[in-house]
Amino acid sequence: MIKRNLILPRSGRETFFLWGPRQTGKTTLLREHYPGGHWIDLLKSDDFRRYATRPELLRLELEMGSDSTRQTVIDEVQKVPALLNEVHWLMENRGLHFALCGSSARRVRRGAANLLGGRAVRYELRGVAAGELGDRFDLDRLLNHGYLPRIHESARPRRLLDSYIADYLKEEIAAEGLVRSLPAFAGFLDAAALSDTEPVNFSNIARECGVSSQAVRNYFGILEDTLLGRWLPAWRKRRKRRLSGAAKFYFSDVGVVNRLARRGTVERGSELYGKAFENWVHHELAAFVAYTEFDGDLTHWRLPSGVEVDFVLGDMTLAVEAKATAVIGRHHLKGLRSLATEHAVLRRVIVCLETKARRTEDGIEVLPAASFVRKLWRGELTGGA
Repeated sequence: MIKRNLILPRSGRETFFLWGPRQTGKTTLLREHYPGGHWIDLLKSDDFRRYATRPELLRLELEMGSDSTRQTVIDEVQKVPALLNEVHWLMENRGLHFALCGSSARRVRRGAANLLGGRAVRYELRGVAAGELGDRFDLDRLLNHGYLPRIHESARPRRLLDSYIADYLKEEIAAEGLVRSLPAFAGFLDAAALSDTEPVNFSNIARECGVSSQAVRNYFGILEDTLLGRWLPAWRKRRKRRLSGAAKFYFSDVGVVNRLARRGTVERGSELYGKAFENWVHHELAAFVAYTEFDGDLTHWRLPSGVEVDFVLGDMTLAVEAKATAVIGRHHLKGLRSLATEHAVLRRVIVCLETKARRTEDGIEVLPAASFVRKLWRGELTGGA
């Protein structure tokens, strides 16, 4: 069992949404945290039918004699958004607390669903982070199997990843009627995987898929809303000269990217390993920001000339470059050194495959992947955030 770093509130203390991609372990985490909770699972056909046709049953079942110290868990809440009206009433009038869990926020965020007037905190569970694996951390396994717990632990991940992608298309996309043409969207997924970790060119993907640029933008919106990927915006605060403002896109699981892009096994020394490595560094940083409530955004920094730094946390609290190489040379440090001439950066780090940690003469920390993970999750790279 992998102990997750996401800390949830004690039973009966808080109402919250828990979002996360499919199979990240949300249900397992909630069952561990609220063993005595009242459970409603909308993946069960009978529960779904009852509450979809009569959402007021939730209020009728819970308002009389419910224990306010007991957490009520509604799993896959996005399947019946009307339940949120009843949740709101029970919170206000009976003091009950809910854990509202789902793998797709699209219907809740873009429909007319009750968002509880800001009364519910938002948490997000991501795939397994290296900081949760401890001594079991295996970089090559993470980069090939991905971060979804069951698939990461499997000896044969490819079939599970293929099933995961097929179920996503069938249950999240087709069943919800999110696109007019499922084959077009499936083709888009393949093309989008090739753009993982890169600034997105909507026109190029549109031409490749045979759809409009607007359709591609909408498709990326679906990936974001169903939590299969997320944008990494450009850093836009005070600067001495113009920056490139294009956002980059990262899939939430590198194993999914590998299968969509037909990478096969990614091996050290290859360009594909480098792209998978960058996806992983983003995954660790994004999970750290989400789980530790780091007070700042995760962005990237890039000049129009192409000089860039992969990741910036907060207002230049930490700048990180991901380089899947065993020998860091001067050319690998160009982005971090350029950034330092423009901004006062508290800490500059390059994550790599060198075997020992060291520091350059101008203060850049060269960290092996395992050292980076330890320092990040201990808070050493962000001043104990």
